[in-house]
Amino acid sequence: MANRSVISVHTKPETSQRLEKLASLTRRSKSFLANEAIEQYLREEEAFIASVQRGQADVQAGNTHTTGEVRARLKKTAKASKR
Repeated sequence: MANRSVISVHTKPETSQRLEKLASLTRRSKSFLANEAIEQYLREEEAFIASVQRGQADVQAGNTHTTGEVRARLKKTAKASKR
C-alpha cells in the first residue's frame, strides 16, 4: 500500500453495521468504501465552497441584481419560452 495514510473514525454502531453489510454485499473492503465516501464528500464540499467564493467575488465586484430585476428577467424568459 504505497502512499496511504491511516485515519480513525468513531461512528454509531448502526453506521458501522451498515458499512459492514455494504462491504459484504459489494465484496469491497470497509476501508475502500469509507475512502470512496470521504472522497465524494470532499469533492462535493470543495465544489460548494468554490461556488460560494465565486459568489462572494461577484458581490465584491458589484455583479449583483435586485429581486425586481431577477423577477422581470424570469417573467420575460417565461413568456419567450411559451411562444
